[in-house]
Amino acid sequence: MKIALVQFNPTVGDVTGNAARILGAVARAKEAGAELVIFPELALVGYPPRDLLYRQEMLQAVERVLREEVAPASRETGIILGAPVEEDGRLYNAALLFAGGALAGRQDKTLLPSYDVFDETRYFKPAAARRPVAFGNETIGLTVCEDVWNDKDYWRRQIYEVDPVAELVAQEATLLVNISASPYHYGKRRLRADMLAHTAHKYHRPLLYVNQVGGNDELIFDGSSLVLTERGTLAWEGQAFAEDFAVIDTAALPPGRPPGEVAEDISSIYAALVLGTRDYFRKTGFKRAVVGLSGGIDSSVVAALAAAALGPENVLGVGMPSRYSSPGSLRDAEKLARNLGIGWRVIPIETIFAAYLQTLNPDGAPRLDVAEENIQARIRGNILMFISNREGCLVLSTGNKSELAVGYCTLYGDMSGGLSVLADVPKTMVYELARYINREREIIPASVLTKPPSAELRPDQRDEDSLPPYRLLDPILRAYIEENLPAQEIAARGFDPALVQDVIRRVDRAEYKRRQAAPGLKVTTKAFGMGRRFPVAWRPGW
Repeated sequence: MKIALVQFNPTVGDVTGNAARILGAVARAKEAGAELVIFPELALVGYPPRDLLYRQEMLQAVERVLREEVAPASRETGIILGAPVEEDGRLYNAALLFAGGALAGRQDKTLLPSYDVFDETRYFKPAAARRPVAFGNETIGLTVCEDVWNDKDYWRRQIYEVDPVAELVAQEATLLVNISASPYHYGKRRLRADMLAHTAHKYHRPLLYVNQVGGNDELIFDGSSLVLTERGTLAWEGQAFAEDFAVIDTAALPPGRPPGEVAEDISSIYAALVLGTRDYFRKTGFKRAVVGLSGGIDSSVVAALAAAALGPENVLGVGMPSRYSSPGSLRDAEKLARNLGIGWRVIPIETIFAAYLQTLNPDGAPRLDVAEENIQARIRGNILMFISNREGCLVLSTGNKSELAVGYCTLYGDMSGGLSVLADVPKTMVYELARYINREREIIPASVLTKPPSAELRPDQRDEDSLPPYRLLDPILRAYIEENLPAQEIAARGFDPALVQDVIRRVDRAEYKRRQAAPGLKVTTKAFGMGRRFPVAWRPGW
């Protein structure tokens, strides 16, 4: 059977717009001779729709579009797509098969994840049963995303008691299809390919996996759709971080290649952040970005990512030197702006800062304390927000994951912004990104990569005056935040127990700051934001 796979980038909530693009892809599939065309999970509404699923007007629009537009389009070419379906007052995350102008099959999602960024049990009811659907000469075992992630022979432990794939194969499904909206984190593409290859080989069935692509708020979807042969080899892989379209013939799949050849490196993180930034702007309606350029590594990388995502003509860099800013930092920021081709503006903050010092220290000389350091960051944040209001730019905050983790950031200062591009990128990875950005020519000045990191808020300040070296801090943070390990196990990896306890204390204490941070793009297994839900007011009692 000739089947078209459509790796689709929907806009959450835009039922009408998504439907128009779906129908356009159906027409393209028909022209290519496909008998069936497959779209991702919840393609009609985008994933994750979250509390939009409580909006009856959206659900009514979904029902109307399926009945009046999608069903008629299936008269000559079958269509499989994901949509929310309401029945008897309950909502289901459904995979729908339309054929011959009518609904020909439906399989609701069985396994509803509620860990990390997922919250599907809040909205959906699980499928009561799993049955293959017939189309042409195939009996299709239709599953939705998580349904294929519960094989007892692959995972050390099963999260769920039910294995939908095993049940469908037992009912003589000849072709396995999984429609998905699987969020990206580094390492996910290789893991996913290996797991799906195991499933295809175990059951000796071809497996078609169609994944959503694009950025939706904090989440980035990489696409990377797959076709696995019954031997578990990779017959086709969709593009990563871009829409894709392919027509495959299940009767003539190529021999394929080992799934272990799916490659990931720092270029994947770069592509994910560019896509996440681009879609955040496109889907919220913003056109231009403004970035405070300090001459440091973080703001340099954010500006380079923004220029790649939006075009350099849509990015403005602003230098805001104070009495503590080194001349070299301002030169580096200006050189970066010139190398990127972005706008460049200098607004010194010395006069404003001096007025603050005089007003807030009426009885004596400045104290050079944290309050005075932070007021500089807040002045800069206000300047960027002024530009945002007046010129319609979105401010990109430049803090990285290491700083956000331990609270080395200023509320209403460097945390100001509408999107935090590096919020899930540790400091050591920021340097990797910078080297990748400079892989062909010097874009970020070499001096930015070699000088000691500094906020430049007091004389001769260095990050390591307040923080452990990042080469020690980042692996401790990864163990605590991403691996969820206790202090004793982290220290057992060779770290000073007192240092580990101090880092953990800082992370826990900084939750109130992160609660007020801009949305951050997720690229690791555990990001701050919707997937990490800790209270602000608490204390350890164990």
